[in-house]
Amino acid sequence: MSLINPSNRSKGPHKGFSKRTENNRIYAHPLPLVLFTPPDPSPLQRALGLVGISSTQVLNPHCEGVFDAATRSVWVDKHGGAMVLWQRGFFGKGDLSRSEPSWLARQINARKMAGKGLTSEEVTAKRRAERKQFKLDRARAMAAAAAEAEVAFAEGRVVSPGYAPDGTRIIPSAATWKPSLSTAAEQAPPTPDDAPEEGEEGDGEEEPLEDLEHLQLTLQEAFFLLWNLDCLTVLSPDTHEPLTLPQIWDTFQNAHHPPHLSALPPAPSPSPSPLPSIPPSPSPAPALRRFDNPFLVNYVVYHHYRSLGWVVKNGIKFCVDYLLYKRGPVFHHAEFAIVVCPVYEDPADQASSPFELQNATPFTWSWLSTINRVNSQVQKTLILTYITIPAHSRLSPDVLSSPACFAHYSVREVVLRRFIPTRMRD
Repeated sequence: MSLINPSNRSKGPHKGFSKRTENNRIYAHPLPLVLFTPPDPSPLQRALGLVGISSTQVLNPHCEGVFDAATRSVWVDKHGGAMVLWQRGFFGKGDLSRSEPSWLARQINARKMAGKGLTSEEVTAKRRAERKQFKLDRARAMAAAAAEAEVAFAEGRVVSPGYAPDGTRIIPSAATWKPSLSTAAEQAPPTPDDAPEEGEEGDGEEEPLEDLEHLQLTLQEAFFLLWNLDCLTVLSPDTHEPLTLPQIWDTFQNAHHPPHLSALPPAPSPSPSPLPSIPPSPSPAPALRRFDNPFLVNYVVYHHYRSLGWVVKNGIKFCVDYLLYKRGPVFHHAEFAIVVCPVYEDPADQASSPFELQNATPFTWSWLSTINRVNSQVQKTLILTYITIPAHSRLSPDVLSSPACFAHYSVREVVLRRFIPTRMRD
């Protein structure tokens, strides 16, 4: 039973009405359901529509991605369904973007003279440039006001600090400051070198841009898509042939092997299990069968919150493991910050483990206070998610031959709130 439920949380701040309406249209159908309406319905379908029977079909899209061992991720290009995965559940991130794969849109905007239709990355860059210019203008005005006050003091005059003799404010405030025309011109999108100047005819049409961006899925996202939603096929990086589920199961675990573990013992043969298991199949490399494999531990947390309806994204920006969004990054800010805390059922397993799991050992109070303060400042609730790792002495290694081993993990949650005396006196 989870301590948090997305249905009982209050709504966050909304963007403009037109933007919100457009987002509701684009991100209306999360995976695995995609509604498809035939462009040219037949006479029978039109007749059924008159009596209230829709011709819309429910389809399960299927995307393709290539496993990349260097980055421990699965790469999906535009033709493989990158935008489908992003718009149907906010899976992955653009390798050349902050989140949404918008590299091509930014390049197109750079070619436009007007610079309209800025992407999220461009809006952030513009806002940071304006904030930097405001601080410079304010510092310059404060220095001028201080010099004027010293001169007035030497002459015996009385002046109001920060105000001109006519009563106008010299030092700008964040509420009234406006960027100057020169500053706005510097923040405008750059014009390409090959673009013709004003009044000069171009030699021809501009060369079309090639989309060089890929959608980068974490191993947890990729396995959730292919095992739970059946919406993804992972291809081998060498042969570009589809990998079977047993091969993916071993490959994703091998991606977290320490470098010194080059020679691995052969994987044990699977035994009958009361839960659904994967049929035996040759694996590209034998996997190190351990319950504390980082892929398994992090996937348990990812699956836990995804199954509760949360959009789970990486939280390294706020010094945590995951961030939980109610609907997605384009609708609301993240409401919860998750720190994964592995707990060994048998301490002997931790002593013999080749993996160094973060937060598996007791952390300091100064570290916890720092993480809690960082997330409290951005209005996120910190949650310590404890994952109990089953003991090897209690279970057979054969359990690890399939995803049926996830049934032996347990999840506990502890919600932390930072005490602020000025706000919590009651």
